[in-house]
Amino acid sequence: MSDGRLPVRRRWLRWTIGVILTLLVLAIGWVTVRGIGAVNDLQQVSTSAGQLKTAIGEGDLDRATALSNRIAHHAESAHGLTSDPVWHAFGIVPWLGPNFSAVSDVAAIADDVAADALVPVLDAAGSLDLASLGLSGGVIDLTPFAEIEPPLADASATLSAAVDRALRIDADATLPPLADAVREMRSAVTQASTVVGALHGASALLPSMLGAEGPRNYVVAMQNNAELRSSGGIIGAIALLHAENGRISLVQQASTADFPPLTEALPLSESTVALFEDRPGRYLQNITNIPDFTEAAPLIAARWQQRFGTEVDGVIAVDAVMTKNLLAATGPLAFGPFSATEDNIVDLLLSEIYTTIPDPAIQDQIFAQAASALFGAALTTAPPKDLVAALATSADEDRIRIWSAHEDEERVLAASELGGALPADDATSHVGVLFNDTTGAKMDYYTDATITTSIGRCDGEPTTQVRVTWTNDAPADAATSLPAYVTGDGTYGVPPGTVRTLITVYGPEGATPSFVGHEGGQEGEGAQTALLGTRSAVQQEVLLAPGESTTITVEYQGEGAGNRLTEVEHTPMIRTPKTSREDLRCGS
Repeated sequence: MSDGRLPVRRRWLRWTIGVILTLLVLAIGWVTVRGIGAVNDLQQVSTSAGQLKTAIGEGDLDRATALSNRIAHHAESAHGLTSDPVWHAFGIVPWLGPNFSAVSDVAAIADDVAADALVPVLDAAGSLDLASLGLSGGVIDLTPFAEIEPPLADASATLSAAVDRALRIDADATLPPLADAVREMRSAVTQASTVVGALHGASALLPSMLGAEGPRNYVVAMQNNAELRSSGGIIGAIALLHAENGRISLVQQASTADFPPLTEALPLSESTVALFEDRPGRYLQNITNIPDFTEAAPLIAARWQQRFGTEVDGVIAVDAVMTKNLLAATGPLAFGPFSATEDNIVDLLLSEIYTTIPDPAIQDQIFAQAASALFGAALTTAPPKDLVAALATSADEDRIRIWSAHEDEERVLAASELGGALPADDATSHVGVLFNDTTGAKMDYYTDATITTSIGRCDGEPTTQVRVTWTNDAPADAATSLPAYVTGDGTYGVPPGTVRTLITVYGPEGATPSFVGHEGGQEGEGAQTALLGTRSAVQQEVLLAPGESTTITVEYQGEGAGNRLTEVEHTPMIRTPKTSREDLRCGS
């Protein structure tokens, strides 16, 4: 007869299940309590970060320091609450795991940034007057920059590592509210990394580059985005800056008319010749066809030295859209018959001048007056902290590129975003879209682009797809309603109002094109494939009448393709192209 007791094996199994369930309940309770605390801490970090940005913008260093300490406290607490073994164990649970891992990663990033970047940078800022940033009467005091360079170097390294870690968080695998928070954090850390990286570069390079060790001369190439080139636009005006002991002066201005085409082209890379023939080596206006500024800048310097005989220490390229950011710092300006504000300056420079003043020679004079007025205001009347903010925004939008003829300085610049070199792939892959006008006019004021990337597998192979939609938004009667100088008036074989564009799509390093598709518009020459440095590029020339649109799709397979961490680079335009990520629909 049975004595009513369960067999030993069944009792052991029930006991084991009971223990596991008890531990699971305790674990859930543990991570719930700690999760609530961590979320509260991270909300405090977010709130204080917004207040910190305001305090820094107002130059209130004492309040900024207090806020940074508060951020550091809450970030450290959130990191501690989400870094124990129980929390990490939940990170491997299917479906729920990515959410736990994302919170843990966000907390760790916040802790690292606060402790190793934010606090040291604000401590160092105490030696630099935020109200003036060393700028007085057009002269920059270079002494403080050497003092803040070491902490800025450490902070820049911390932020770069934080960006890499933030990019590795799979936001798409988390719940929507958390995914939004991850993307917001990623954007904030990336912006901070760009700004601090630029400040570190400035602190390391400004003393020598602004003439502390001897006079310097810099060519400034001003790019016109109404006629697109890879790095922003055609060189429409050019000038020479002189720097000595922190004092900067505009000493000479010139126009492209001062630089007739060369009979024999300057030396060019094989990539440049394959994509653009030898035109960048013969025409000053076309040097910015070259997307790699480390190749383009020496050509600009060489052209200036050949024409005027002045030794050039470096080249700075800026675009017309940057003026909007600068006028936010300087306030309204007047030049020629125009009054410019941050709201109308881009339209004025890239459209209204051509409508109001048909003579190209007088246009050049107006552009020179605008450059002189803007330069003078930036160095004399703009609040320094507002000027730095404008420059940081422009750098973040890829509207400033700097090259130095001095090798030690160029090594630092080339490794930074200001250097304008083609990106290098590591954990993150890069793809890019370049737009180069071949209309021979200023019709790109009316163009727009959208860029979509998709990551997945096609025919069983890891695939990165880039889809570019290019649109001509000019009015239907552009041929008659727009000035001949804007439409080109058919000079280069393009009907007035129509836009002809070379669109170049390059893929991840090591990947090769597996599919090329083109929908809408009129094809010019057939698509060509070439190497752009270490990358495969597909280039297609298209023609678009007013109101027309075309879409080019390129799929890449092979090494580097299919990487979820893929970023998009593109030509800086008047209206920044909308970029998005969509589910992959194989074209092949």
